Amino acid sequence: MDEKEAARAAVREFLTTRRARVTPTDAGLPPQGTRRRVKGLRREEVALLAGVSPEYYVRLERGQATGPSAGVVDAVADVLRLDDDERAHLDRLLAALTPASRKRSRGAAKDLVTPGIRVLLDSMDHLPAVVFNGRFDILAVNTLGRALIAPMYDLPGRTNSARFLFLDEPRARDLFPEWERITADTVAMLRIEAGRYPDDPDLTELIGQLATRSTEFRTRWATNDVRIHRTGTKTFRHPLIGEVTLPYETLRIDAVSDQILNVYTPQPGTPEADAIRLLASWNADDQRGNNPTPGTSVRNSED
Repeated sequence: MDEKEAARAAVREFLTTRRARVTPTDAGLPPQGTRRRVKGLRREEVALLAGVSPEYYVRLERGQATGPSAGVVDAVADVLRLDDDERAHLDRLLAALTPASRKRSRGAAKDLVTPGIRVLLDSMDHLPAVVFNGRFDILAVNTLGRALIAPMYDLPGRTNSARFLFLDEPRARDLFPEWERITADTVAMLRIEAGRYPDDPDLTELIGQLATRSTEFRTRWATNDVRIHRTGTKTFRHPLIGEVTLPYETLRIDAVSDQILNVYTPQPGTPEADAIRLLASWNADDQRGNNPTPGTSVRNSED
């Protein structure tokens, strides 16, 4: 499949899965009887509700429409009940149909963490912090963050949280009690990254590896869900501090827009803050060689 065909396939798969979510009742259409061969809306029903011809919508869904206007895309997005993240993703998929957009490429320098960010990480000795790129490669981590996510570093090759979640599934489920939710979110964010950088060879390699080796990944990837997470909570089951749910903030690094800084931010005086303080104390003792328990050492960051 060449680049143009891949771009068309991405549009088709996304719009088809979004159309399948919306029932005629949801769209306010009169009852059509009980025998329907499609899940969700038919193409001609989307066209009717969006105010375009059925032929044009078919071309749009197949990625064959030339330069659809913002008004048409808005109308289709309204019919398919796309949220803001999904609408932005659709815009990127449609833009990728043009030759100029398909020439976009990711520079290797984008995966380099600046000295200033490293200083910032090292200064946060009381909060776990991790820098990711859009593929979920871990580019940098402070000492406390490394102690929190230590199992991710045991897979050979590039440290990547998506690879850990799907290719080291038993240990990932142990570390993340909410594994189902976290994996769904991860795949949804990888979908957005694929829309932004359809020609990124590292991303293509990652998705191919996960799709080949993980049925769970293939199932989630087929949904075509997209979602951006800017803040929230994540639950860890840690061998030293037990099960703890930590709030986090996601900050995009302006100097390199594809890098994201995740900082776990428990409120002072809470049990979660006490747990992180215990982890920090244990990690400091471990660095000094004062922890007597063998086999539980968390290595320092080597990024």
